[in-house]
Amino acid sequence: MPREKSENLGEERGEMNSGSKRSGRKKATRKTPGYDTRIMNHHPRRYVALKVMYFGQRFYGFSQEAQMDPSIESEIFKALETTRLLIGDKKEIQYSRCGRTDKGVSAFGQVIALYLRSKLKDIDAHNKHSGETVPEEQDGQPEGEIDYVRVLNGVLPKDIRIVGWCPVSSDFSARFSCLSREYKYFFWGDNLNLSVMETAGKKLIGEHDFRNFCKMDALNVHTYRRNVMSFKISPCDMRFEGHQLYAIKIKGRAFLWHQVRCMVAVLFMIGQGLESPEVSIKCHSNCMVSSSLFDAFKPKCLTSETSLAS
Repeated sequence: MPREKSENLGEERGEMNSGSKRSGRKKATRKTPGYDTRIMNHHPRRYVALKVMYFGQRFYGFSQEAQMDPSIESEIFKALETTRLLIGDKKEIQYSRCGRTDKGVSAFGQVIALYLRSKLKDIDAHNKHSGETVPEEQDGQPEGEIDYVRVLNGVLPKDIRIVGWCPVSSDFSARFSCLSREYKYFFWGDNLNLSVMETAGKKLIGEHDFRNFCKMDALNVHTYRRNVMSFKISPCDMRFEGHQLYAIKIKGRAFLWHQVRCMVAVLFMIGQGLESPEVSIKCHSNCMVSSSLFDAFKPKCLTSETSLAS
């Protein structure tokens, strides 16, 4: 039979035979059932911190609260639900994050903390012992515990990776327990006076009122004083057609909303001769959270699968 007639005949038969395997498969693929995290309450759980790295190019920032998809956070929670690691809602899992990154920003040292399902039954509901020594490791993995890194990376997009995890005490907060945060801003050094930019950048070091260098958030922010610990401009190990890549590295205890990009924008104006280095430091997104430093968070369970998709 001609192909066109045979295709039409096949479609008619498919419509008539609603019990066929073909129609059954179609119905099955449309079903994407979730699961209620509350029905997992009988499982043991422990409070852990996860170290996350990601390329932010295709994401609308880290937080899913902006109602813009995809976000890093929404992808992580999809993976947690798919792997059945979540027990309870967001309040019950005591979720915290080190910070929120904006659209296009990448991170190599983002940290989140939350309660996850565990195989170790000797950990009580309050997770009192989670900050103590991890059980004896076998091939880099605590004996008997879920391999959170492998399990989550198996379902996460290739541009998001869990690079390590660590048990932490129940009073740990990924946001407030953080001792310092470091940002790197990458740029090409063409037609910029880098020495003048570095001189101006050194004026940022110390504790200052940075209200002129941020996006105002009067509802949530009550003080605009922040402490910049260090500032440095250095060349990277990358050149392209004679152009040198540089990085501005800024380290601080905490930052305001858009503070880093605002400071960098003014530094670019200074580097182009449009502003004096003496201008009161008043921004683009090639920014990256390089690392976050914690006293209690020392990831023990790293796997070789830590590379991101290029």
